Amino acid sequence: MSSQNRIQPLFQLNGKVALITGASKGIGEAMARGLAEFGAKVVVSSRKQEAVDAVAEAFRADGLEATGIAANMGTLDDIHALVDNTVETYGGLDIIINNAAANPVFGPIQNTDARAFDKIIAVNLKGPFELCKKAYPILKERGGGSIIHIGSIGGIRPEGGIGIYSVSKAAIHNLTQAMAQDWGADNIRVNAICPGLIKTRFSEALWSNDKILHRFLKHIPLGRAGTPDDVAGLAVFLASDAAAYCTGGMYMVDGGYAAK
Repeated sequence: MSSQNRIQPLFQLNGKVALITGASKGIGEAMARGLAEFGAKVVVSSRKQEAVDAVAEAFRADGLEATGIAANMGTLDDIHALVDNTVETYGGLDIIINNAAANPVFGPIQNTDARAFDKIIAVNLKGPFELCKKAYPILKERGGGSIIHIGSIGGIRPEGGIGIYSVSKAAIHNLTQAMAQDWGADNIRVNAICPGLIKTRFSEALWSNDKILHRFLKHIPLGRAGTPDDVAGLAVFLASDAAAYCTGGMYMVDGGYAAK
């Protein structure tokens, strides 16, 4: 058997069910498409049903299998219903990507009021925790699975203007390793992808400001901002059996920014 025939199938996701939050645009949409292109049945989730329906319809038009299920990751009832509806639609769940995030403020940390703080922590930390906790017995019963949290280089080194967001991502990194330790015996792998400056609508306050963009680019060895597709390939790897011995890891997609 050739090495191509041994390794290539490890990346295939045929028969797997994947749930991706924050998937109506940007990085989430790119990751959902990547998993679907490798054979997964994907549930595209975000807050608005019309938005996830549009993405799922576009995927299906390309011959991919996808369903849109709306959910607010800051609402416990929505989170539980999202998992239940995923299982009802596709008969199980194997892959979770926690991509949904909130950052309602941009500026000095003292400008973050209690309401904004609570929203950031609810969506960026509590939501992923509750979703994974709800899904845990399902993954365990199916013999394992892959959970991917979307962290941030800001969780490693806080960035100006997004202080509490950075704090929430530092917590997600720690949650990744805590889950990896506790759930490894159940063959549930838990990893984090830590994007740097990626050109999305969510990060527009950073890359659309020439002064801020120039400051970033001076410290990015590859000399450019990233794109959602730069993240999608890594997500496919971590979701697949090619990453069968990877858990508890933090994977940078930052053009070398964190290495400076």
